[in-house]
Amino acid sequence: MRHSALHDQPCSIARTVAVLGERWTFVILREAFQGQRRFEDMQRGLGIARNILADRLNRLVEEGILDRRPYRQRPPRYEYRLTDKGRDLYPVLVALMQWGDRHRCGDAGPPTVLVHEACGHETRPHYVCSHCGEEIEAQTMRSEPGPGRLAPTA
Repeated sequence: MRHSALHDQPCSIARTVAVLGERWTFVILREAFQGQRRFEDMQRGLGIARNILADRLNRLVEEGILDRRPYRQRPPRYEYRLTDKGRDLYPVLVALMQWGDRHRCGDAGPPTVLVHEACGHETRPHYVCSHCGEEIEAQTMRSEPGPGRLAPTA
């Protein structure tokens, strides 16, 4: 199944992977969350081929995840800023980072830690139920059909 075929699946995960499933997309978003905005800085920091970076940035702009803004007229230069839709991906990046810290970082420990600016302490964000406040774990959750699920056809 190609990425484009995932757009039509009655599944939010499949539809999201159709947009974000390319291997460079999340590291480009990581750069954006860390304050990198300019093509040259991202390209230099990631070591990614220019054509691939341009393609991924264009896709993120098309999807409304990044906004492309001019910062110089001659020669024309642009920067890429996260939109509200893009900033909504922060918990996804944190979850990927925490999984990597737990299963891929080795004995040296995590390469990056998160510090909560309001209190100045290192933190490990976690998910809680919006109703009762209890921490959410896979074994305490179940999925049920939602209003957007297509009814089975006979």
